[in-house]
Amino acid sequence: MLVTIGQIIHQAMTIYSFFIIAYILMSWFPNARESSFGQFIGRIVEPYLEPFRKFIPPFAMIDFSPIVAIIVLRLAMNGVRAIFGF
Repeated sequence: MLVTIGQIIHQAMTIYSFFIIAYILMSWFPNARESSFGQFIGRIVEPYLEPFRKFIPPFAMIDFSPIVAIIVLRLAMNGVRAIFGF
């Protein structure tokens, strides 16, 4: 039972990391973030990225905070795998 819960949490975190990557890639295309899909992903991803942007300023017009956010999310995923033992 606990393994199943851990797998569901891990899968949800994996999907969330794909949303973050999609949000990053949308910045390369004009008006992609203004589309309904872009706004949907923005509402999901921005609350998680906001604390990282407060502490990690852009460097040479490049925002590295999503990369750090993905690394932290991956570490949390490893923690879920260790706690739930799968």
